[in-house]
Amino acid sequence: MYEKTYPNKRYKLTLQFLKKHINTSESILDLGVKNPFSEILISEGFSVENTTGEDLDEDRSALKNSSADVVTAFEIFEHLLSPYEVLKSIKSNKIVISVPLRLWFASAYRSKTDKWDRHYHEFEDWQLDWLLEKTGWKIKDRQKWTNPVKKLGIRPILRRFTPRYYIVYAERLLNSKT
Repeated sequence: MYEKTYPNKRYKLTLQFLKKHINTSESILDLGVKNPFSEILISEGFSVENTTGEDLDEDRSALKNSSADVVTAFEIFEHLLSPYEVLKSIKSNKIVISVPLRLWFASAYRSKTDKWDRHYHEFEDWQLDWLLEKTGWKIKDRQKWTNPVKKLGIRPILRRFTPRYYIVYAERLLNSKT
């Protein structure tokens, strides 16, 4: 996916947010295959296990079998048809999720060559908040940031001040564990 460039700003802000809420002594199950950001987490002292590329809409056994203290999902939920079921299947009591936000000036992302690299959901912040609430999670912290690009045009100008990413830290409500 990132052959020559990395989303440095997003990685930096995600790492800062994670460090604010999660200790390196807590084990992490990161939804999605091993990637450059999971390598950064490991280099920062976190104990990270990734899922192996299974379709989490169909196979949630990695969630059910995990004993991780924290589940992270960085830009994963927009690819799922049913993030509700995934959130209900998580056994840990802490979660950190980031999603790209729906932009009124850009259509949903869809790769024409990679069927896994498509967004089924383009979230607004309130939609992710509601999804977490409905599945028994309480948001403790949230943050948004922009994703400016070095191009000319109306959309690149809008990207300079329109939030593109949304990240939340949530804890499971005590009586909601499945």
